[in-house]
Amino acid sequence: MSAPVLVSIQVGLPTEYGQEDAADPFDRCWRTGFFKQPVSGPVAVAQTNLAGDCQADLENHGGPDKAACVYSLDHYEAWRNELGLDIHAGGSFGENLSVANLTESDVCIGDVWKIGSALFQLSQPRQPCWKLARRWKVKDLALRVQQSGRTGWYFRVLSEGTIEAGQELILCERPCPEWSVARANQIMHTDQEDLDAAAALAELPLLSKSWRKTLHKRVLRTAPTDVSLRLDGPNRESPQA
Repeated sequence: MSAPVLVSIQVGLPTEYGQEDAADPFDRCWRTGFFKQPVSGPVAVAQTNLAGDCQADLENHGGPDKAACVYSLDHYEAWRNELGLDIHAGGSFGENLSVANLTESDVCIGDVWKIGSALFQLSQPRQPCWKLARRWKVKDLALRVQQSGRTGWYFRVLSEGTIEAGQELILCERPCPEWSVARANQIMHTDQEDLDAAAALAELPLLSKSWRKTLHKRVLRTAPTDVSLRLDGPNRESPQA
């Protein structure tokens, strides 16, 4: 297997898009930092962001557990075939770090990865939201990404530094080899009746606080979060299939 590599780095600031009076909800006003642009040369890594990057919805995105969004370019061909869209450049899924030779089956919760002079730790799988669907005007895209398991993941920052496209990702520690991102996705989104597995994952101290909270609620059988708010959002009003 080829060594995992950071192919490109993308950053972006929240920007307004669309028109308020558009007939199709997909074309109405929305604010997002999804449209990230590639940057060259060294990029500074801070505790909650890469230099030049910010999120519009700080309640659900960003913060220490979601300092950098990572997505595998290994998935791009499948999405091009399935969606018929021109998805080629890194950042098409709103990710900060586009990597190759690494997927959800290859990485685990709590993994410590060194890129350049920065040290990252994998905190949780990514949970796609409605903004991904609006970006590509595919109404069910967030759900399809979730169901496919090709979600990507988030890094928290253990040690600030600088990174640059073309650098290898070096695995330094793997404290939880039994908890791949693929398995965590399966438990969260597919095997929802397996409360024992949910409880075990919820007790993982290196998992993000938000995922642990959601899983604890499931185990206690308290009212589940309405995931349609995340997956559909205002896109639900669109007549598109």
